[in-house]
Amino acid sequence: RSLPMELSEKRGVENNGFVQNEAFEDKETGTSSQGEMPEKCSVDVDPMAVEEPVLKPYAGMPKEVLLQFSSQARYRVTREILFWLIIAGATALVCATIAIIALSPKCLDWWQASPIYQIYPRSFKDSNMDGNGDLKGIQEKLDHITYLNIKTIWITSFLKSPLKDLGFGAEDFYDIDPIFGCMKDFENLLVAIHDKGLKVIMDFIPNHTSDKHQWFQLSRNRTGKYTDYYIWQDCTQAGGSVTPPNNWLSVFGGSSWQFDDVRKQCYLHQFGKEQPDLNFRNPAVQQEIHDIIKFWLGKGVDGFSFSTVKFLLEATHLRDEPPVNKTPSGVITAYSQLYHDYTTTQVGLHDIIRSFRHTMNEYSREPGRYRFMGSNDDEKEDIEATMMYYGTTFIQEADFPFNFNLINLENLSGNSIFEAVDSWMKNMPAGKWPNWAVGSPNAARISTRIGKEYINVMNMLLLTLPGTPVTYYGEEIGMENIASGNVSEEHVNSGPVVVTLPEKSPMQWDGNVNAGFTEGNSSWLPVNSNYQSVNVEVQSTLANSTLSLYRALTSLRNDELPLNRGWMCHIWNDSNVFVYVRELDGLDRVFMMVLNFGQESATDLKAIVPNLPCEAVVRLSTHFNKAGKVVNTKLVKTEMGEGLVLEYKTTKPVHTMEAFQGKCFVAEKACYSKALNLLYVPC
Repeated sequence: RSLPMELSEKRGVENNGFVQNEAFEDKETGTSSQGEMPEKCSVDVDPMAVEEPVLKPYAGMPKEVLLQFSSQARYRVTREILFWLIIAGATALVCATIAIIALSPKCLDWWQASPIYQIYPRSFKDSNMDGNGDLKGIQEKLDHITYLNIKTIWITSFLKSPLKDLGFGAEDFYDIDPIFGCMKDFENLLVAIHDKGLKVIMDFIPNHTSDKHQWFQLSRNRTGKYTDYYIWQDCTQAGGSVTPPNNWLSVFGGSSWQFDDVRKQCYLHQFGKEQPDLNFRNPAVQQEIHDIIKFWLGKGVDGFSFSTVKFLLEATHLRDEPPVNKTPSGVITAYSQLYHDYTTTQVGLHDIIRSFRHTMNEYSREPGRYRFMGSNDDEKEDIEATMMYYGTTFIQEADFPFNFNLINLENLSGNSIFEAVDSWMKNMPAGKWPNWAVGSPNAARISTRIGKEYINVMNMLLLTLPGTPVTYYGEEIGMENIASGNVSEEHVNSGPVVVTLPEKSPMQWDGNVNAGFTEGNSSWLPVNSNYQSVNVEVQSTLANSTLSLYRALTSLRNDELPLNRGWMCHIWNDSNVFVYVRELDGLDRVFMMVLNFGQESATDLKAIVPNLPCEAVVRLSTHFNKAGKVVNTKLVKTEMGEGLVLEYKTTKPVHTMEAFQGKCFVAEKACYSKALNLLYVPC
């Protein structure tokens, strides 16, 4: 049988390729002419005897064949199912993303997430051997800040001032005091700070200027718009004595009115006579302050601490302030002898503060560049007045007013610590963020104020309470005040020294001469005599040092969600101990702080919290050899000044127990999902 016949029987199709080959062979041999067509052989085949060809998909199919298959039901349905599954999956993914974003709590901002390290620049590090700390010195020591696990620096006043270190009255709001360097030094410091991922807050005192300020010189000469930049009033002068307009007193004592020989009037100064108060009822003055804020924000400053703001406005009626007690002589010279109803916290004050916030918000629109605003006024007895600086639910003022409760303690005990903490937390408006400080440039250091044995436990308290902790430089190594006899008196007015200096002694970096603060022959204040043992270099090598514990506490705070943003519940307090827990909804891990501010004590915590596990692990301790050990919660012993961070697991957190309702607080509430490993709200 011929080959075409075989193909016809097998497939029922004609292979033209073979026909063409045969034609080619004929041409080669000359047996066929150009015009002849090859003869076709016809064969009769029974259609029933030939199998119907079955076409199957194969690689490299042409478009026409592919379309034949794609239109078949089994392929079309499968394709449509896959298409809608993809659409459904994408929709679900988008919805899940939106839900996660909607349910996720607000991330803690930079001023919430990290402790704040307060630097007194003249005492931190001297870079040019003149005995005075400066901006370059701060830049040299930025690695110390990161070593402490801190990301925010607060630099106290460094603006140009004739008062130099004291810096209470600016001579020029737009310049750096030469003692600290120049504007280029500040700009370099800002770049270095931001390069390390840190933030910087600066002090700003808007209430008054120096009497050397150009504004005051123009005002005393009644020059143009500056005539009413300060608060001037007629007063009488006779026989070398001045009769002031009223009985208002300076914070430093004596009349708050000072006669000016040039203008022949008295000007108001609520602080030193070299610090005349600005007239904030003058819109031009307010605009000047806003321009100053914009200038420094434009430089790259991340926030401000506004000081003395409660003094911005005074009553216009100038009536005498009422005395606290009637004195037999009728002579009143001390600031504490008057109720300051007409010179502090006047109507309109908070409108001014809100305007500061509005200006700062203009510079907070860029993602990640929120500008922090704090107010630094110690109201002491009037906690409600302090809380007003938070603003309201709808109108924001300060992110927080700085909290001096722990600094103002008159006696130390577990009870007094509880009262200081509870007072702030109970009065703080809902949804606001707390803060804590145990030291400042205007208060004796911890070790001097309450004793060396309490340094570590105070740092433990500071770094485990909810909110933002503020550490004054040197507290991380337990620095002490220098002896007052070693301080040469620096007067800023004709009266007594108004700024204390013993807590401003130079930072103790190492055991070298002048504690590594300066390579010069002397420092502006004496270094504490204990610098050879109390310094950064020595303590960084010791596992049981104050510095090592401080670093462990900041690391724990940064790493553990309950300490970072969880509930704080007060468990117990007595004359010796203060006990509280930090916990987070959805997380079974709880931290309990047992802090001793009195004498040796033993506490049955199991009796206080019935659902408390019988045992807890010591995560951190001021007595370093106890870390990692297990304690019986029915009998937790602590020595004087000892602090324990206990860790345990439970399915019944304290803040859900009825017995502790009203004793628990949370600022940025969030819940933890173990399955998804994320935080969410609402809980």
